[in-house]
Amino acid sequence: MADRIDYTIHGDDMQLVEVILDPGEGVRAEAGAMLYMEEGITMDTRMEGGLLGGFKRILAGESFFITNFVNTGSRRAAVAFAAPYPGKIVPLDLGTLGGRFICQKDAFLCAAVGIDISIVFTRRLGAGFFGGEGFILEELRGDGWAFIHAGGTIVEKRLAAGETLRVDTGCFVGCSPPVDYDVRFVGGFRNALFGGEGLFLTELTGPGVVYLQSLPLARLADRILAGQVQRKGEGGPRMIGSFFGE
Repeated sequence: MADRIDYTIHGDDMQLVEVILDPGEGVRAEAGAMLYMEEGITMDTRMEGGLLGGFKRILAGESFFITNFVNTGSRRAAVAFAAPYPGKIVPLDLGTLGGRFICQKDAFLCAAVGIDISIVFTRRLGAGFFGGEGFILEELRGDGWAFIHAGGTIVEKRLAAGETLRVDTGCFVGCSPPVDYDVRFVGGFRNALFGGEGLFLTELTGPGVVYLQSLPLARLADRILAGQVQRKGEGGPRMIGSFFGE
């Protein structure tokens, strides 16, 4: 059974979650996510799921280790975790979500001690090769609080049984089983070549809860890179002209 932690989310677009721990309670997080911790909080970094679990995490692009933060003091103490880029932190009460949640590999931020964090693979080759964010997902299991982060604005969709939603592959954040996750070809020659949305869309079929993000990290990075290239291109002629005295 997971620790029943208290928390407060601070900020708007650059958020952090402050977790308040009673003596003996703990929270676990990706290595490097901690912002600050009060007196009485101790750290314990270890491999999640042993050596095999550690290698799975490396394959997924995550840290080899998970760090546990435990209140070993005699009074309540706080530890805080910061979002890695602009967006929102989403609190998940896994007990109300069927005890299980699937999310993109870079979405997990922290969770109460007692929540199991593991790497899972999509069961379809189509979802694996064309899913935008890869075929590796993270699975959170337990009955306590977990926190995920996503870019831009977060949209929550509650799908009825058999209801289908198609989304840009990079905008999918996570879902509660039994939502079915698959990737489909957009269809149509002009849609594929000139639609600007890529060749594939993620298809989600209910019932269950789905979270979407308006600004995936990959899209943000592409825009920043494009802006840098444009500035260099604009600066090039001016620099050459000044070199020749023009």
